[in-house]
Amino acid sequence: MSVEQQQDNSHGGGAGRPRVRGGSNGGSGQNDGTLLARIRDLVLGDDYAPGAALSEVRLAEHFDVSRTPVREALKQLQVEGLVEIRPKVGTFVRRITRREIVEMFEVKEILEGMAARLMARRGQIPELDVLRANLDSAEIATRHDDGAAYAALVHEFHRTIVRGSDNRKLAEHYTSLMNQLSYHRMVLRSVQHPGRLDRSCAEHRRIVELITEKDGVGAELAMRDHVAASAREVMADSAIEQTTIDQSP
Repeated sequence: MSVEQQQDNSHGGGAGRPRVRGGSNGGSGQNDGTLLARIRDLVLGDDYAPGAALSEVRLAEHFDVSRTPVREALKQLQVEGLVEIRPKVGTFVRRITRREIVEMFEVKEILEGMAARLMARRGQIPELDVLRANLDSAEIATRHDDGAAYAALVHEFHRTIVRGSDNRKLAEHYTSLMNQLSYHRMVLRSVQHPGRLDRSCAEHRRIVELITEKDGVGAELAMRDHVAASAREVMADSAIEQTTIDQSP
């Protein structure tokens, strides 16, 4: 079910209102776990930009539940670092700082490098076939300069390597980190940079080659270099965004 954000300046200084296209959710209630996941997906998607207000009332209407489970879900998302609850003001999508971006990419580099090394040790596993198919699709997206399709493939590529590491604790930390980074938004912006699609695709292919050759050390180093390159692209966007904010009246 797709949702688009409407702006309503009468609540919370422009609180986003989820609007369902093509009908309602059929009146089906959500248990707390499912509701938390769905609100998390909404926050991490394109409907709410960093700093956007979240209305408990409108979220409750959208998901056909009372405000209580919505409030509890938002509290959990604050613990996860995705939203900020300001008493007597409202709840907002958290805007992460440049320092946090740097620190999280440093952790991302370590986790994904480790994942590549561990996967390389495992030899021929199903995840390798997924990666090869991913590379073929990525090359098509690159030829057509399709940044949105490539961004989705980036997520699949990195998730597949983490899954291929067969380390559940690594996967848990990785998922939490990606949520805090709001990584999808960052990738969508960075792949628009001139030449980034081609460079990223080549970096991905080299990582897969090293994993296939069972070169764990080489795969880890290649992955860490790739993540560092991605971080530089993201930080360039962050600098531009911060300048825009500083210059706003």
